[in-house]
Amino acid sequence: MSVAHTQAKVALVTGAAKRIGAEIVRHLHHAGFNLVIHYHFSEKSAQELADELNEERENSAICIQADLNSITQINELATQALARWQRIDLLINNASSFYPTPIGNSSEEDWDNLINSNLKAPFFLAQALAQSLSEHHGCIINIADIYADKPLKKHSIYSIAKAGNVMLTKTLAQELAPLVRVNGIAPGAILWPDDTNKCPEDKLSDDNKEKMLARIPLQQRGQAQDIAKTILFLAQSAPYITGQILTVDGGRSITI
Repeated sequence: MSVAHTQAKVALVTGAAKRIGAEIVRHLHHAGFNLVIHYHFSEKSAQELADELNEERENSAICIQADLNSITQINELATQALARWQRIDLLINNASSFYPTPIGNSSEEDWDNLINSNLKAPFFLAQALAQSLSEHHGCIINIADIYADKPLKKHSIYSIAKAGNVMLTKTLAQELAPLVRVNGIAPGAILWPDDTNKCPEDKLSDDNKEKMLARIPLQQRGQAQDIAKTILFLAQSAPYITGQILTVDGGRSITI
């Protein structure tokens, strides 16, 4: 694909082929961004999403595959993303592994998968893209979790990783100021765990879902678009906000 220059802002969204990531991509595209859609295994979904966006606006989206466990592939993702339009204005670190890791039944592989997707990749992508983000007074938005503060039972490594992600947001905000703003979003119950969860037997039962919803003051599960709209707010309408974690959970965090 030939190199093209653009005056349109460019966003790189990790883990963008499906679910919340895809919704973020669509909202950013509608707001005028060109998109770099990162995926790991979901090539078909990523390409279909890019095709959809390119039908709406020609040459406005590309897909790049990368394993976020690999520093080589993380850096190559940044290089390829920059090469397409010669700029990155917005980095959304959305990709995140999520599955139970009960004490006594967790492996080093579990540790690496969860820590790498939530900490290693966001840090090194920020480092690789810092110059372009600074040149364009861009911003970084990390997807944290309400469990960064109050851990989820049987998900110790995930909760540790998300707690680190919160501190990553704060340290990057300090390191990259004043040219780059860095914030985070901590979703609550937005989407139930995927059917491809590593431990399907640990999926939430209908009864557990009802109990969880009953603890949410707004009495309903959030939608992917709630996260996407918050992304747009932080990216476009919050020039004096940096180093903050915005909780989007229907009030659940005040009850648990």
